[in-house]
Amino acid sequence: MTNNINMQHWALDLDQNNIAWLCFDKLESSANVLSADVLKEFATIIEHLELNLPAGLVIYSGKKNGFIMGADINEFTTIHDVDEAYKLIRQGQQVLDALENLNCPTVAVINGYALGGGLELAMACNYRLAYENDKPIIGLPEVQLGLHPGFGGTVRAVKLTGVRAAMKLMLTGKPIRVSNAYKNRLIDRLCNSEEWQNQARELIKTQPTRSSAPLLEKILNLGIFRGFVAKTLIKQVKSKAKQAHYPAPYAMIKIWKEHGASLKTGYKAEARSMAELMCGSTSRNLIRVFFLQNKLKAQLPRSDSPIKNIHVIGAGIMGGDIASWCALRGFNVTLQDRSLEDITPALNRAERLFNKRVRGDSAREQTKKRLISDVKGSGIAKADLIIEAIYENLEAKKALYKEVESQMKSTAILATNTSSILLEELRANLAQPQKFIGLHFFNPVAQLPLVEIIKCDDTDPETLQIGFNFVKGIGKSPLICKSSEGFIVNRILAPYMAEAMHLKEDGVAPIDIDKIAVNFGMPMGPVELVDTVGIDVALNVSQVLGKAFNRPIPDELIRMVENKELGKKTGLGFYDWSDKGPIKAEALPEETANIPKDAEDRLILPMLNEAIACLEEGIVENSDMLDIGVIFGTGFAPFRGGPIQYAKDRGLENILTTFKNLEKKHGSRFKPHPGWQNL
Repeated sequence: MTNNINMQHWALDLDQNNIAWLCFDKLESSANVLSADVLKEFATIIEHLELNLPAGLVIYSGKKNGFIMGADINEFTTIHDVDEAYKLIRQGQQVLDALENLNCPTVAVINGYALGGGLELAMACNYRLAYENDKPIIGLPEVQLGLHPGFGGTVRAVKLTGVRAAMKLMLTGKPIRVSNAYKNRLIDRLCNSEEWQNQARELIKTQPTRSSAPLLEKILNLGIFRGFVAKTLIKQVKSKAKQAHYPAPYAMIKIWKEHGASLKTGYKAEARSMAELMCGSTSRNLIRVFFLQNKLKAQLPRSDSPIKNIHVIGAGIMGGDIASWCALRGFNVTLQDRSLEDITPALNRAERLFNKRVRGDSAREQTKKRLISDVKGSGIAKADLIIEAIYENLEAKKALYKEVESQMKSTAILATNTSSILLEELRANLAQPQKFIGLHFFNPVAQLPLVEIIKCDDTDPETLQIGFNFVKGIGKSPLICKSSEGFIVNRILAPYMAEAMHLKEDGVAPIDIDKIAVNFGMPMGPVELVDTVGIDVALNVSQVLGKAFNRPIPDELIRMVENKELGKKTGLGFYDWSDKGPIKAEALPEETANIPKDAEDRLILPMLNEAIACLEEGIVENSDMLDIGVIFGTGFAPFRGGPIQYAKDRGLENILTTFKNLEKKHGSRFKPHPGWQNL
């Protein structure tokens, strides 16, 4: 029926009942995405159907993994002009308008995910039929890339499901389960993989009343109420993100407040706003981070991991939480420490994690059974991977390895969670030093996605591959690093936290130091960070890096460790953690007056300088891996793209001039690394 249309990505068939079945199967792609050529072909098909009107149109996916993943993000990176972006977005909107205005019933069949532009296309249909699935796969995640829906989603989502549900979907960017989408009117019917065709035919034949927002939601969408609702939404967003850092959620609220999901003006307002965001630095950097995340996971080729049983030695905060996370992800884990009393707090934390993350009593009970306390270390003999997570002491770790190595299988891998000690020193007495690697997790384990995989020059490639696949298998992002004091994350954080101590010595209040960092875009300030990781851990890292790079150790850290003021873990550090904490006393007027104008540069530029040093020493493969590693490991402002990208955006001349001024005023710790000339 479409002999005159050259179709690569779509296939159109007409059945005996004059129903058109349109299959989307993007050529040479594992997932369906709405690229420019896909939309152009789709537009041609809709034009053909307007002239040869069928009894109904069913749009479905030729990919087994889902409906449509969204727009082709790769194409976003090539557009830098706002007017050009606006024109392209409007063209996409007009294609979906043509679909919506087609004078026959239309059905989208969602077999799995429908995200971003994929959900927007489905919302332009009269009906949405979805496979029953309890995974969160329906969503509008554009805000996570510094954008908002651009193919009419800001209008249609509100029309279909109402202000509150639509705004939650768009402002959080988090996908929802099919059952929730059905409850919220985004989905009209649920079906299974065998009956979807009959269900689609029935919808076309009976043409039931189309979904629309409930009456209360329609009232909230009236102009007289939108201002009040918008204030509430802005208040919620402000608690999560600053407008200067992440403008997209504020832009979404503004569009709705001014246009109320208007069919006459809402689409153009959406397109103009989307175009401005697409050409802004926040979106550019967040899209870069998205692609870097995929590169991070592709550093080594895929292969099956032989690891099934894990033994963790050390049930402290890190060891205990590593063990519970591995059990959560399906591994059998034995957790060893000196006594059951030492292990019990870790088991209690694990139970809280499982209660939060595992759905269903039966599944939760099975997860709990996978984590076993093991004071005697019986699990060493059958473990495929042994992770050492005891305190940071070289001799203590080496003595432990001697004992473990005599009990472990010849095929097992021994790994350390050390945060700063050289692997060459740790493995010195091992019989198989090439099979020893570092697996450095970050606190809190359940929240931070990065794991540094540490290797030496002669590390066995197969061992490295197994470690890499293990990290991916527990849902973490692996960053391969060369053995060096502090590796990447702690080495870059160390001067940042040290400068916070210098600012404190200069009379700046801890709360103001943290505010400076948060205003830059860090998730928490350096003082609160020291308290969170532990004053003792911070001191140990400072000592290791101080010895390696000839840096002074902050006296206050030494004093606090001697007084057992270790931060969050003991209830008292720079802040009071005795309640839910941290309890932060407001700065005194004289302390606020002490904030120097160069305070932000004093905190941030030392991290950049250390990043350049790490690149020059080859600690990571390249600047892309460094940027994504520091973002995932430290929370370095994602909208700035990482320390190296931030330096490039700011400009080499500006960076070097600022370093020169800081060095002149504050001393040699601000001397720029020679590697800046190679950036």
